[in-house]
Amino acid sequence: MSAPIVQGWCPGAHRPMMSGDGLVVRVRPRLARISKAQALGLCELADRFGNGTIDLTNRANLQLRGVQEADHQQLLAELAALDLLDAEPGIEVRRNILVSPLYHAGGLTARLTQELIDRLEQLPSLPAKFGFAIDTGPSRLLAADSADIRLETGMNGLILRADGCETGRKVSQADAIDQLIDLARWFAENYTSDTRRMARVVATKGLPQEWQASLPGTVGAPIQPGTCDLGTLYGAAFGQLPARPLSDLITSSGASALRVTPWRLFLLEGGAAIPAPAFVTDGSDPLMTTDACPGAPYCPQAQAETRDIARALAPRVTGSLHVSGCAKGCARMGPADVTLVGREGRFDLVKQGRAGDEPCKHGLTLETLKTMDLT
Repeated sequence: MSAPIVQGWCPGAHRPMMSGDGLVVRVRPRLARISKAQALGLCELADRFGNGTIDLTNRANLQLRGVQEADHQQLLAELAALDLLDAEPGIEVRRNILVSPLYHAGGLTARLTQELIDRLEQLPSLPAKFGFAIDTGPSRLLAADSADIRLETGMNGLILRADGCETGRKVSQADAIDQLIDLARWFAENYTSDTRRMARVVATKGLPQEWQASLPGTVGAPIQPGTCDLGTLYGAAFGQLPARPLSDLITSSGASALRVTPWRLFLLEGGAAIPAPAFVTDGSDPLMTTDACPGAPYCPQAQAETRDIARALAPRVTGSLHVSGCAKGCARMGPADVTLVGREGRFDLVKQGRAGDEPCKHGLTLETLKTMDLT
């Protein structure tokens, strides 16, 4: 069996990625938010140009799948008309920013994020997957999510922290983005082809002491489906948002905007809590702790179908379940209690590990898995 190909970059809108069912075209919402009109427009584009679903990624981006190459330029024009496209492809690549989603308009998180967006051209050249997190709410919500440079709530004010370091540098609201750009420049001067993420550079070279010393603040409890002061949160199994049910839900709930998260949850801003059978409304639903990539035939590297199997097995797994079509494990980078890895139409089983780890069992069929003790 050949090893899966690691692309080393993520799709965008200007630079989509070819998959088994067509192009994957990624939209990066500014401030993790799109208006009602933009959301309804994106649903219509998913139906017209894609496979009728929108993917919510673990980078809090939105993807259209199944786009034909001949339709790509027309889709870009439609995205531009919705103000969902950066005119400059280079800015799109740099705008790799995770935003803690429960911010209030005009608050610190919104102001810092907008300033970073406005100053992206001042960043040095950075590797394709290099990213930022703005996590400045009352407690940190993005601590477990991938980011190379973090603006966070600290124990004694705002801090800037390099990934791979337990402590950061205390900054003010006025100089936070200046300091972020300086830290990005330090990284750009020190990374190599083998150390293309901040944590690896920190581990091999060490970070100057001036960027350390201030402790981060407390980590907040994970948010769950349900109501909050901003609206209503819904879960999306495997990050899939079926376009027509989403459009109906936005309209029927009276929502004014949609906010995205990296946790397969979306927030309908100002939306009422109404029945939503296409989405997850109960935080205890096992699908909320189950990850599965698109699988075969949608990904050319996948060696097995994934999501129907994940749905069938999720209620039988205590803890987290990851079903991956190949050893790359795109749907979940970290370990899961139970990981199934597709291989030639069957599955290898990894306990308490990642998709690329050594399996404890090989060549399992769905029939076998349905009768096995997976605890």
